Amino acid sequence: MSPTSTARHSNLRKISICAAALVVTLLPTACGAAYADIGHAGHTSEVVEVGGADAAEPSGDGENDGNADDANADDANADQGDAAGGETDPAEEAPGVGDDAGADGGAQNDQGNNDGNNNDGNNQGENANNQGDEAGVAKNEPGNRRKGKQEPPPANGGGGNGNNGLDVLGTDCKNSQLEPHNGFEEAPRCVETSFGEVAAEEKSPSLLITEAPQTVRAGEDFTISVSSRNLVRDRFLGAAAGGYYLESSFLNADGFQRGHFHTACRMLESTNEAPDAAPDPEFFLATQDNGGGAGADTVKITVDGGMPSAGTAQCAVWSGDGSHRIPMMQRANQTPAFDAVRITVQ
Repeated sequence: MSPTSTARHSNLRKISICAAALVVTLLPTACGAAYADIGHAGHTSEVVEVGGADAAEPSGDGENDGNADDANADDANADQGDAAGGETDPAEEAPGVGDDAGADGGAQNDQGNNDGNNNDGNNQGENANNQGDEAGVAKNEPGNRRKGKQEPPPANGGGGNGNNGLDVLGTDCKNSQLEPHNGFEEAPRCVETSFGEVAAEEKSPSLLITEAPQTVRAGEDFTISVSSRNLVRDRFLGAAAGGYYLESSFLNADGFQRGHFHTACRMLESTNEAPDAAPDPEFFLATQDNGGGAGADTVKITVDGGMPSAGTAQCAVWSGDGSHRIPMMQRANQTPAFDAVRITVQ
């Protein structure tokens, strides 16, 4: 090989080395969009796009939203948008891709982002519903242990609406088409009177018929004994005077229900089906004797004149607040203050 050939070969080798160095030096700037895309898919926080038609999405959220398709779609669409901006190597650009394709790529990228946001919202809604269901079951656990079976969780609702997330028909009469109740025994009406006070479970009133005859003769007086607990029998607004459902429920200073109790006896036409509730009973008495209170005591009720004919009589007792409602209870699974017996009338 001649000296001239040797020199020419050496010069070509130097030029090749310099060209390779120049490509390595310029490559990061020319491929900024590609680096940004890789960073988005991998969710690194340092890589930022340095050029292109669309700026790269910030990827410093540190977590994937659970949508793999969302990330892939964003990367592909961002490449198309960058191609329109001249950042992609023309040799890699598909034929016919120009400004229109770049605009379409940007629109698709926006759509991908919107889809991702919608999916995130749906996932959050599903998670909220699941949490609501779990909370409903958890809240029911104390009652479930008491009664030995699980109560269904509350229905899913919007939450934060003042109704514990439940679908409530109303809490007053503003949406009712009925006339307001006026304190007299008239219906159908809508009662605006608030429920009022409710006693703690250990102070809730209860009643029990402790003595009653099994058999009586028609027209014959008989007596039943009623044990009352935690009921202060000092409050009675006459229903005939307009005091029915007129007054809210109130407790005394010690937290016991103020009110009275009722006794009623009626003849049953059948013991195989529920009776008609409309007819007046054969006997009714409201007892407000200023007795009662904490603990239990007993009141004897005489059914004057007895039952009118042979058959089966039902005698029931139930407590009432000052306006004749059965007192409220702290828990839904507490037994109300009532009792009933059946008596054979000969």
